[in-house]
Amino acid sequence: MRKLLPLLATAAIFTVLAPAALAASQVPSATSLANRVDAHYNHLRSLTARFTERYRGMGIDRSESGTLTLSKPGRMRWAYDAPSGKIFVLNGKFAISYTPGDAQAERTPAKDLDDLRSPLRFLLGHTKIAKDLQGLTLTLVQGGYTLSGVPRGMQKTVQSIGITVNAQGQIQALRIVDADGAETTFTFTDIRENVLAPESDFNFTPPPGVTVIDGAAPI
Repeated sequence: MRKLLPLLATAAIFTVLAPAALAASQVPSATSLANRVDAHYNHLRSLTARFTERYRGMGIDRSESGTLTLSKPGRMRWAYDAPSGKIFVLNGKFAISYTPGDAQAERTPAKDLDDLRSPLRFLLGHTKIAKDLQGLTLTLVQGGYTLSGVPRGMQKTVQSIGITVNAQGQIQALRIVDADGAETTFTFTDIRENVLAPESDFNFTPPPGVTVIDGAAPI
């Protein structure tokens, strides 16, 4: 019996530690997970999701929400229900943003939207995260991981970008912290992939009396 007790104790310790060791061995490196995210969105053809966009900074705390529709190559529709009727449409060549009540809708060339401060580039599969974010780190969070780093060449304007993903590399949230401490967070839920959307979703017809003007890229 005395000889058996140490063996039982050793077995009990192994039972406790083995799952933790196995879990640790399954945690990817920051680079391998970043590559997994890149591959996921490079191969993705279309996507729909609910989104919440929250901005906090300069005494402002504002939340907006709606439905995101994406169809490659280069087409997106952000249809807001809060505030109702606000819309951002990217048709591959131009982006148009409009808020009900405005007399004008703003149009921006799609090439001017290639900015890591916006979720567009990540969702359209135009990133190489391990190269685009300096000092890339990985943190375990509930249900997945967060990749964080500083966008290359933007150190003076952006403090950090955090990309929260699940094990498959699907983006669930983006958090952009500006140099002045202001934060913009995008959260995605009810994600459905490779569900085709009609072409009409990516067209914008201005309401009566509304003109379309050239404007700056929305951030």
